[in-house]
Amino acid sequence: MSAGLDYQSKDAMALASLGYKQEFRRVFGAIEIFGVVFSALCIVPALSTVLVYALPNGGPVAMVWGWTVVTPFTVCVALALADLASSAPTSGGLYYWTHRFASPRWKNILAWIVGYTNTLAYITGISAANWGIALMIAAAGAIGTDGSWTPTTAQIYAISVALGVSQAIASSLASNIISRLQWLYIAFNIALVLIILIGLPISTPSASMNTASYVFGHFENLTEWKDGFAFVLSFLAPLFAFAGYDAPIHLSEEVSNAKVAVPWAIVSAVALGSVLGWALNVVIAFCMGPDLVAILSDPVGQPMAVILLNSFGKTGMLAIWSLFVITYWMAITSLMVSGSRQVYAFSRDGALPFSSVLYRINSLTGTPVNCVWFTAILSLLPSLLAFAGTAAISAVFTMVIIGLYITYAIPICSRFLSNNDFVPGPFSLGRMSAPVAFLAVSWMVFAIIILLFPASPAPTPEGMNYAIVVMGGVIALAIAYFYFPLVGGRLWFTGPRRTVGDECAGAKDGSMHDTGEGEK
Repeated sequence: MSAGLDYQSKDAMALASLGYKQEFRRVFGAIEIFGVVFSALCIVPALSTVLVYALPNGGPVAMVWGWTVVTPFTVCVALALADLASSAPTSGGLYYWTHRFASPRWKNILAWIVGYTNTLAYITGISAANWGIALMIAAAGAIGTDGSWTPTTAQIYAISVALGVSQAIASSLASNIISRLQWLYIAFNIALVLIILIGLPISTPSASMNTASYVFGHFENLTEWKDGFAFVLSFLAPLFAFAGYDAPIHLSEEVSNAKVAVPWAIVSAVALGSVLGWALNVVIAFCMGPDLVAILSDPVGQPMAVILLNSFGKTGMLAIWSLFVITYWMAITSLMVSGSRQVYAFSRDGALPFSSVLYRINSLTGTPVNCVWFTAILSLLPSLLAFAGTAAISAVFTMVIIGLYITYAIPICSRFLSNNDFVPGPFSLGRMSAPVAFLAVSWMVFAIIILLFPASPAPTPEGMNYAIVVMGGVIALAIAYFYFPLVGGRLWFTGPRRTVGDECAGAKDGSMHDTGEGEK
């Protein structure tokens, strides 16, 4: 108990050194914060959602070796973020680091862009994931009715809305309840991993089992791109499966011994997810049968559902699929909790519209309930793109990765390209920090470029990749808001605002007077 109290005191002092007073209860321990990121990664359901991007771009080779190529670079990104998280653990995380470490000339605008882009990435990520869950529920309905029910886009959207509302209710609970739920979330994720790794090979008929040469060497390109580039485009599957591993960063102010627990949660969850994801891809490739066209063209529209149906039968598949849905729902709840803390931190610094309303802690739950519902309501908007066609909703998935990578790359670059006061925390890469950061940023730039390509080399208007239009438009609006005459952010946004010992904390506008110390 005394050690826990000591950590609480040290964490509060560390947060005060960053300019913020302790406003949350620190109820997340090392296991609970690991549960947040492990749940957010949600390897099995996430893989099932994005399998449709790997199968047509190389089949089993894309699944197995595409994952193998992507994960080492993903680990580099996780290590670079963990290095920063150990140095300055705060809910603002990415935009706070950008402002603190960037050059004085660029720190305000860069922090502004990172804050808005990170907020958008969480909103679109929740939207895309809930659309994925809605499709999974629709697939279960189609299979359960033997194809007699075909859901409309409006019905699928209605399901995604119901999911978002239910997650917002769960995310509004007290922090101590949310932290305890992480044990349940971990258990569900592990159970699903075991079902696939052990149950799927046992249940798959021998006629549907593939050979090792097929799994590790068969390349099947069902797109119009040349083989090499099709393989590169398959990277969207592991990229999206790993989205959200910055989640613990935004809960830093609710974690005990945050300088150690947060970075280790990021690295350990990504490392474990890398190994488990590769193993899962191998097992699925062995058990999915050789006819990729049949899997992709099945009316169910969910390749993983078809694979499970062929192996477990209708009843078994529906039972396992329900676990997929529940576990995925838990993952999005974790993302909504984390995203709401990003909104809270950004509004604490007065950067968002309605910051005075958003920057409030609910007296009953001790959580930023207004921020939760702000995040949940806005997350209902991106999935409306589904009414414009499949290419439009696919752009939402792409936007998530692009948005996150922009917000990861800028603070990492700011640390190394500017003269600043960076002090390593207990988790430090030492001399390897710069090489790892270089690999991480290079990879993210490469990934952003390939994610902007359409599904075919000569796309129709319906087949275009609109991610650059939507993401670019949002960033352009954020920049325009910053430089807008008379009321733009450049006139009043000076980065993180001190709340420690600030007598004006209860001012009408809900913000703190900036003493300038937050920029030091």
